[in-house]
Amino acid sequence: MSDFLAGLLIAVLPLLGAGFWLGRRTARPKTPGELGTPVEHATFQTLHTASLAAPPLRAGLTEETARKSARRLRSLLGTDALCLTDDRRVLVWDGIGSHHRDEVTQRLAGPLETGRGEAFRLHCDTPDCPLRWAVVAPLTVDDRVHGALVACAPRESAVLVRAAGEVARWVSVQLELADLDDSRTRLIEAEIKALRAQISPHFIFNSLAVIASFVRTDPERARELLLEFADFTRYSFRRHGDFTTLADELHAIDHYLALVRARFGDRLSVTLQIAPEVLPVTLPFLCLQPLVENAVKHGLEGKTDKCHIQITAQDAGAEALVVIEDDGAGMDPDLLRRILAGEVSPSGGIGLSNVDDRLRQVYGDDHGLVIETAPGAGMKITARLPKYQPGVHSPGRVDGS
Repeated sequence: MSDFLAGLLIAVLPLLGAGFWLGRRTARPKTPGELGTPVEHATFQTLHTASLAAPPLRAGLTEETARKSARRLRSLLGTDALCLTDDRRVLVWDGIGSHHRDEVTQRLAGPLETGRGEAFRLHCDTPDCPLRWAVVAPLTVDDRVHGALVACAPRESAVLVRAAGEVARWVSVQLELADLDDSRTRLIEAEIKALRAQISPHFIFNSLAVIASFVRTDPERARELLLEFADFTRYSFRRHGDFTTLADELHAIDHYLALVRARFGDRLSVTLQIAPEVLPVTLPFLCLQPLVENAVKHGLEGKTDKCHIQITAQDAGAEALVVIEDDGAGMDPDLLRRILAGEVSPSGGIGLSNVDDRLRQVYGDDHGLVIETAPGAGMKITARLPKYQPGVHSPGRVDGS
């Protein structure tokens, strides 16, 4: 069995109890040409149905996601009716007997408060309604009850009680993953806000001061720099997308360097060597610009002569290899280690640790920054960016960037 299939079976193992319930209701003699036993067929149906029900739930528990997943969940259990609730009300009722909605709602208080499942008899005066039994299984994430799954059937069944509990636990896992996705999104947004905050008032003040110095002596130059400043800030403070392309990030870096060169003149020289084939590669937003800013800061810091920065982006098979190198003051490797570990945060240090953390979160620990430095020896920063990564998609080019 492949690792993929093994992982898939482990992920949905709790549903197999529900699968046996489904098998009891769907088992039939094998017809000529049909592969597998009835139990194998039921197990496959369980896995397939679970895979269809999972995506909506990964967005959290709302009326829309409940509506999209309820029919699949009812199919898993093979019941006549199923409803999903939040901690206050029924979000969706799928199947027959929706007139039991109020009765079910009144019985939710106990299970939602205690987090324990409950089964009870339904009372119905409708002659053609077959529903007589309901099972409430709470949906719990991090010891907090988010809602409940309620399965309704014509008769009492211990198998249904167990199956509903297993399906509810599986739904709870999907909701927990939704919470993790939401937490990850909030973390990335907070980290981007931290980087935006690092685009310091000092840099903005210096850029505007340089532009102002050209207003009288060289108005055309002042206009060009003002456009560079506008494009750089528009990109840096854009409000959509966790990811961007290497082309857009380098374009923003070019605006940044134009402003820096206007201030330092011949003291700063920059060389770019970019392979065209890596320009469409997607990477976390504001990932390279802080590294270039770090190179400018440490390249010019403590020096009266010129500083040279080299930026290269090469095609390395399945990855794009980006290297940013300066010949400046360098850094004590032990201090650098403490910065990346979050133990200290000197001026400019947040940029390195922030980028390193985000690269590891998106691509894994094998893709953190590789930094070579020593006092007086400059600094070389290497980032390896996979060309294709699940879940990493650029929102497209931003106008003006």
